[in-house]
Amino acid sequence: MKTRIAIRWAAALAVLIALPAVLSSYQLGLLTKMLIFGIFAMSLDLLLGYAGLPSLGHAAYFGVAAYTVGLLALRVANNFWLDFPAGLAVATGVSALFGLFALRARGSYFLMITLALGQVLWGIAFGWRSLTGGDDGLPSVPRPRLPLPWPLTDGGPFYYFVLAFFVISILALSVIVRSPFGRALVGIRESERRMEVLGYDVWRYKYVAFVLAGLFAGVAGNLFVYFNGFVSPSYLNIVFSAAALLMVILGGAGTLVGPALGAAVIVFLENVISAYMERWVLVLGVIYVLVTLFAPSGLVGLVRQRLGSHPA
Repeated sequence: MKTRIAIRWAAALAVLIALPAVLSSYQLGLLTKMLIFGIFAMSLDLLLGYAGLPSLGHAAYFGVAAYTVGLLALRVANNFWLDFPAGLAVATGVSALFGLFALRARGSYFLMITLALGQVLWGIAFGWRSLTGGDDGLPSVPRPRLPLPWPLTDGGPFYYFVLAFFVISILALSVIVRSPFGRALVGIRESERRMEVLGYDVWRYKYVAFVLAGLFAGVAGNLFVYFNGFVSPSYLNIVFSAAALLMVILGGAGTLVGPALGAAVIVFLENVISAYMERWVLVLGVIYVLVTLFAPSGLVGLVRQRLGSHPA
């Protein structure tokens, strides 16, 4: 079984490595965006799918990392070895701070407090125009300069740059969710009371998961600001958080491939549908209703049910 799974992952990676040879520049950019949001969705799945903590403020860590990288690259120095770690550090720090407040609540109260905390950051980014540019954002954020044979300003090299982080993220998250820590999170998701009786410090486990989710959301935020060359308060708003939540639900919570697949589908639909209509948020709502009614276990769960296969 493990050998078969390894072969599948190797084949998928080989396809991702080969795809730039047959894609147009637009299609390659779309695929790059899918990988970035795949990391973002998987980071939220660590909370939702494994710890059972639905969040509507996950864009806070994505956005604050993007702002950190953008501000440093534009106003201090375009130094990848300074800017990228700083974005991760700020995202991790903010998630560590917010976790102290959010994890005091449960259920719908947890959902609402994460939304409120995320909106606080959105309000700061929107109102502090001298620092963040307000609703105009920060344009012309440069891509990093690294000692590579090909500049990251080109689509192909930047795609492989993002792909490397995608692979590292999925490997790291795989280790986390398959570790005793990850199994404990699943136990907490199923029954907090039972895990407490067994001697687990439930709050500590959930807090570590919350901080790790913020860290990986920061990875996605860093990559996205380099990809777009722009950051604005919209990176912090509820629509980004809701989209990430839908990616996880659509693909299948409690898996890693599911949220990545859900991210690819949502990014693809957004680019196709937004070309014909402006109310993309309405479409997100319709997708959520359809998934809830007809595929509550997500696309991965639906495929497994139809094929009668085991988890991959």
